Amino acid sequence: MSILIKQVAWNGTTVDVHISGSQIKKIGDCSGQTAEVVLDGRNKALLPTFHNAHTHAAMAYMRSYADDLELFTWLNDHVWPLESKIIEEDVYNGARLACLEMIKSGTTFFNDMYWFWHGTARAVEETGLRAALSAVFIDFDDHAKAKEQVEQNKRLFEERTHYSNRIIFQLGPHAIYTVSEKSLRWCTEFAAEHGLMIHIHLSETGKEVTDCIAKHGLRPAEYLDSIGFLGPNVAAAHCIWLEKSEMELLAKRGAKALHCPSSNMKLASGKFRFTDAVSAGMQVAIGTDGSASNNCLDMGSEIKMAALLEKHFTGNTTALNAQTAWHAGTRACAEFYSLDSGRIAEGALADCMLVDLNNERLVPGHNLVADMVYSADSSCIDTVICDGKILMQNRHVPGEEEIIAKGRAFKEKFRR
Repeated sequence: MSILIKQVAWNGTTVDVHISGSQIKKIGDCSGQTAEVVLDGRNKALLPTFHNAHTHAAMAYMRSYADDLELFTWLNDHVWPLESKIIEEDVYNGARLACLEMIKSGTTFFNDMYWFWHGTARAVEETGLRAALSAVFIDFDDHAKAKEQVEQNKRLFEERTHYSNRIIFQLGPHAIYTVSEKSLRWCTEFAAEHGLMIHIHLSETGKEVTDCIAKHGLRPAEYLDSIGFLGPNVAAAHCIWLEKSEMELLAKRGAKALHCPSSNMKLASGKFRFTDAVSAGMQVAIGTDGSASNNCLDMGSEIKMAALLEKHFTGNTTALNAQTAWHAGTRACAEFYSLDSGRIAEGALADCMLVDLNNERLVPGHNLVADMVYSADSSCIDTVICDGKILMQNRHVPGEEEIIAKGRAFKEKFRR
């Protein structure tokens, strides 16, 4: 497919943009260039799309199901009991609902961990997004369960070839308190053998730290390092209860931090210290977490939340400025997964969005990045393109009505 965007604002100038296949081929004067689809870029700006660094996408089916609860009460008494009842079709429909929300709010890539891997993979494939997907690996130190999980992940690794290259397979050991040391070591070895990323929750609560010290005599990051787990292929969600020495350790090993400010606040888990992490040398990207603990997947609002929280926590108005926050919500996670996206450039992946410069939230237009971080909402996003294909135009996603209808059915299925 080829797309020609005519007379669109980009980097303070007006340009044409030619997209062919999955790439941006030319930015500039495209006079005489033809394309299958021509988009009028007047009064619009071209921007990279958001990359959501941490999700449990299919949990869109659980939005507002269990709120205002402490993390372990929320997990043990509400989330896990409900998840024991779901089937792959539920995950497929929940993930489609999540993908729809992400498209309509300008996200084209998400980093996910959830049950029924194929359910989410099917949803991503059909909706046209990109994603790094991991099946939840939990064994609770049960040898039989661990063996089952290992075999499942080996099988899924082979079955990943059923899908396009928009889907990246990775491993997803849930956390140190749900996965045995033996299984964590297996994840490290299997990932190294096959060049895979590992997605894990780390130091999300004070209890996790206290329990780890009691069991291993080490803090969580130190424990993972002691078993050879940490490396540049590790993406660790939350990273709230880290001491400076742990931040420096994670930075030394090249492990990535995935910051989820809204979920952290809603679950009162604690505060991630963005400025301290970056000062320690850590790489940080922003994510929403799942809809059960956020309760939305809107990366624009998440970036704003991250920026404002860091200023509030530090008492420093210059902390996590708009440009840095924008990078953490766009390019940073793309770099983690070796994707040439999250930027607009010739040769880069054609993952981009057109924002409406006539939207009142973007007027008068002093600084577009600052506007996108501090004042925009999803209503500003007119068109979303991923892999050179138009996923949304004029704020409409083909098939969205059916996806929403399927989403509503969850209310009856899981009625308490």
